[in-house]
Amino acid sequence: MQTYQTSASFQSFYNQPMQQNDSYGSSTFQILNNDSTGSRSHGNEVSSQTYPDQFFTLESTPAIDYATYSSPSAISVSSNRSPFSPQGSLSYASDLYQPSDNTYGSPLSGCSGVDDENKMLHALWVLRNELLGPESDTDDSGTFNGVVSQPSPFTRYNRILEMAPHMDLKQLLLACAEIVSEADTISMSDRQVAISAAEAMMEILEKNVSVSGEPAQRLGAYMLEGLRARLLSSGSIIYKKLKCKEPTSLELMSYMGVLYQIVPYYKFAYMSSNVIIGEAMENENRIHIIDFQIAQGSQWMSLIQALSRRPGGPPYIRITGVDDSDSAHARGGGLELVGQKLAQLAQSCGVPFEFNGAAMSGCQVQLEHLKVRHGEALAVNFPYILHHMPDESVSTTNHRDRLLRLIKSLSPKIVTLVEQESNTNTSTFTQRFAETLDYYTAMFESIDAGRPRDDRQRINTEEHCVAKDVVNIIACEGVERVERHEVFGKWRMRLAMAGFSQLRLSPSVSNSVRDMLREYSSNYRSAELGDGALYLGWKNRPLATASAWR
Repeated sequence: MQTYQTSASFQSFYNQPMQQNDSYGSSTFQILNNDSTGSRSHGNEVSSQTYPDQFFTLESTPAIDYATYSSPSAISVSSNRSPFSPQGSLSYASDLYQPSDNTYGSPLSGCSGVDDENKMLHALWVLRNELLGPESDTDDSGTFNGVVSQPSPFTRYNRILEMAPHMDLKQLLLACAEIVSEADTISMSDRQVAISAAEAMMEILEKNVSVSGEPAQRLGAYMLEGLRARLLSSGSIIYKKLKCKEPTSLELMSYMGVLYQIVPYYKFAYMSSNVIIGEAMENENRIHIIDFQIAQGSQWMSLIQALSRRPGGPPYIRITGVDDSDSAHARGGGLELVGQKLAQLAQSCGVPFEFNGAAMSGCQVQLEHLKVRHGEALAVNFPYILHHMPDESVSTTNHRDRLLRLIKSLSPKIVTLVEQESNTNTSTFTQRFAETLDYYTAMFESIDAGRPRDDRQRINTEEHCVAKDVVNIIACEGVERVERHEVFGKWRMRLAMAGFSQLRLSPSVSNSVRDMLREYSSNYRSAELGDGALYLGWKNRPLATASAWR
């Protein structure tokens, strides 16, 4: 009899009682007080305080670079923007969601109910009997000559399905992800059993998710779609099932505007980078800023206005904006629109200004596109964009490190890096799925604090600005998976290997972020954890980091 190794997570379902899993990890941290009702802090004062809901980073556990998962997937689901990005690639998001007002179940389901668990188990038993014969009713685990024989895939999956009614949503999603992962790797003879078990789990999940429900239910709906897309192993199949009108430029701009207002992630990136760059350029008369995700150019409006008030007169400012062609849809035009808007503002403020547009992906950027000139103090801004650059785990070209080395060769005076604090780049599929579930649970909770659950604008915003990234992380592999986040510790190693030195952030950066957070829920926290970066988190989960380099 062929032996089959049961995964550790499956064993935990067999041998342990069901319990509520903590969504986040644990470790103590020092916070910058975000008291929305108390008095404002002044100067450089920072209050340190230990919270019972502990804030941690993945660096608190040993850093492990996992081997790249390479399942044979032909799914063509792509997204070129993170949930924090001002623009969104519409190659998948525009087709992902049904236009109907139905909000129960996953976006693909289009129905409000599914068969109960007994019918699913019955269908699976019928399939088992057809594939294996009636003799398979008995448990096939046991021992032979002292060697322990593991149960067959069908027996294991059947046990999980029997326990499914007693699982919470998180356990259901993790169990389904395990089965989908095994379907990628097990023998062809067992693959159909795994696929049928995964489909049965998905039917159960349909009853527990909703795009208008609690944060976990909403996230579960999109993670379920990612699992379904991965299991299908063909983008063409799922695209035929998805009928939805692509949002117009105005609609997409509206969705992004909602996200900008209800959560502080954009403002965290813009404000921290602007303070860092403004301080670095304090005595410079000619400034060149290279922004690798210029978006609408909104970040630089406040900086231009601040520099216009400099004693002795404003400096000459030149901005090079890099952004790929997908962003043109959200803007309703090319980068020239950004240049015109910034030039008009600069003129009204009396600031000498020049704009250079580089309409391309960061992977395509070469030295000649940046138009660097002698005598200009150079600042480079990476706002939630470097994780989209494929690294050595995707291609030997390794654009992530190539771009960092290119920037280092320009001897910039300051480089700002803002990234999501998540570990989804090189981990295995099941590890990546669990990390995505943990990370986006916190994000969906934070969105929930900004808008009512039945708010249609919030539903559309999550669908078009956040959910597509979740689907990309789960459904895609290789070059098609563009959402490849790394924790700050790994970014720090990358920049150090490229020759950069990390700079300590001034108290002004943390004070500005802390003041900004007063407009939001007290569950947002900013913290400096001793590694030189400023963290933004929701409750005890860090979601983004800002750091400065030279």
